[in-house]
Amino acid sequence: MKLRFCAALVWGSLSVASYAQPANTVLVNGQILSADDKDSRYQALAIRDSRIVSMGSSLQMKSLIGPKTQVVDLKGRTVIPGLIDSHMHAIRAALSYSTEVHWLGVTSIDAALEKLKQAATQVPAGEWLIVAGGWTEEQFKEGRRPTQAEIQQAAPNHPVYVQWMYDWALLNPAGFKALNIQSESDLPGGGKFALDAAGQRTGVILGGIVPLFDQLPKPNFVQKVAGTQKFFKELNRVGVTGVMDPGGFNMSPTEYAPLFKVWRNKDLTVRVNFSYFSQKKDKEFEEFKELTQLLPMGFGDDMLRFNGIGERVAFSMYNNDKATPADQEKLYQIARWAAENGLTLTQHWHEDSSVGTLLDVFDRVHREFPIDKLRWSIAHLNNGTEATFQRMKNLGVAWAMQDAMYLEGDRVLHRHGEKAAEHMPPINTALKVGVKMGAGTDAHRVADYNPFIALRWMLDGKTASGKTLRAANEIPSRMQALKLYTSGSAWLAHDEKNRGVLEVGKLADLAVLSQDYMRVPLDKMADTHSVLTMVGGTIVHSELQ
Repeated sequence: MKLRFCAALVWGSLSVASYAQPANTVLVNGQILSADDKDSRYQALAIRDSRIVSMGSSLQMKSLIGPKTQVVDLKGRTVIPGLIDSHMHAIRAALSYSTEVHWLGVTSIDAALEKLKQAATQVPAGEWLIVAGGWTEEQFKEGRRPTQAEIQQAAPNHPVYVQWMYDWALLNPAGFKALNIQSESDLPGGGKFALDAAGQRTGVILGGIVPLFDQLPKPNFVQKVAGTQKFFKELNRVGVTGVMDPGGFNMSPTEYAPLFKVWRNKDLTVRVNFSYFSQKKDKEFEEFKELTQLLPMGFGDDMLRFNGIGERVAFSMYNNDKATPADQEKLYQIARWAAENGLTLTQHWHEDSSVGTLLDVFDRVHREFPIDKLRWSIAHLNNGTEATFQRMKNLGVAWAMQDAMYLEGDRVLHRHGEKAAEHMPPINTALKVGVKMGAGTDAHRVADYNPFIALRWMLDGKTASGKTLRAANEIPSRMQALKLYTSGSAWLAHDEKNRGVLEVGKLADLAVLSQDYMRVPLDKMADTHSVLTMVGGTIVHSELQ
């Protein structure tokens, strides 16, 4: 008892001494959403040495303001914890961000073509113009995709490549010539030409998109470094301070070098937790064992940290709704090794009807090496059920949920029907079960990276075309949605003790918003961005005077 009392006295004296020191930065006159368990709100907070040291009223912060303290008058603006995307292919997106044309958020084909025209004026004739995804025809008022004639007219002096999801690509004649594609036999990966009613080629290629994309010229190392810095700054602009990156197609180990350079130079403005995605079919196990010898779980620092393996752990169980016992065995061998070595694992899966084959593997591993403390997760699973979530909860397996239905909802509606779409994804069902969840986007090939599009979609269930799919009983509250994007994702990143909530002792990762998140009409929410973003108390984006 005496020891505890003495310890309390020491801690109390240290806290008083710490509190008496001036803060580095103080934010006053705002509406600060802590997003803690009590949904606490404050008017002001103080930051010292990367962490929050006090929260309360503006008057209460006065004693922490010294001659060198930076004081930011929020003028009533809303402050939220920095947003953490639980599943974004950010490292890959960043590599080519400075050299690609982006149709994210564009609302018409004319506007999309105008972006191509503008890009064509900025690079020499003969150089590629590449639109690598993140859009869908439903976002265009025309409700269709562009034609070869349209992209040719927009950029007649450049080879042009336009990709939609992983199913469709459009090239202009110069693009076909540059890739030396004259017949279907020249297409990599078994792709096919799309033909019109008269049997003529339309410029569209169906299937084999990943190997086709591999044929395109890649940015050089300097461009990749520049793209990494530029893309992460763009994420800061929309309030993102952390991402969980699951690797991805075309992401061999060499593709991580630009990120590591930015990290070594201490220029990272987004906290990155990265997993490694297998690249070598039938050699996945050897690949993981070789690459992770010098990458123990959690290796890194507060800005860059290794987070295990996924989202393709074994080729045979990736996107496989008809997995055989042999397929399961391949995954089991790798998963068992991962559990034995304390590695986190995330697995891509779409359909609830077949997710049992995946969970059977997890359950088998769990009986030998418990996984319930390792924070394994399943990504996507838009049509998950209560029974599935309960099984996941029992295993300690979390759900990395994204807004794929925003761009894909109309297609899913045709495939699954209205009744099923009302519960896709079943956010409130998962909340009720209590399975751990983190929100994200799956950007940028198949989605927009803007978290406020994802948050709006979580709250209104509308697709890019404006169709309402999700039923009201699966719509969370605004605060619940925000927590999925903050503390929920922080848990998946093994970092809930440091971020995801604005409270004393936590890292000062925050975003000051252009609109009041709690009150802005939902149809205007996607226009929200950050006017001031801080990572560890350092300003990484500011529009304030």
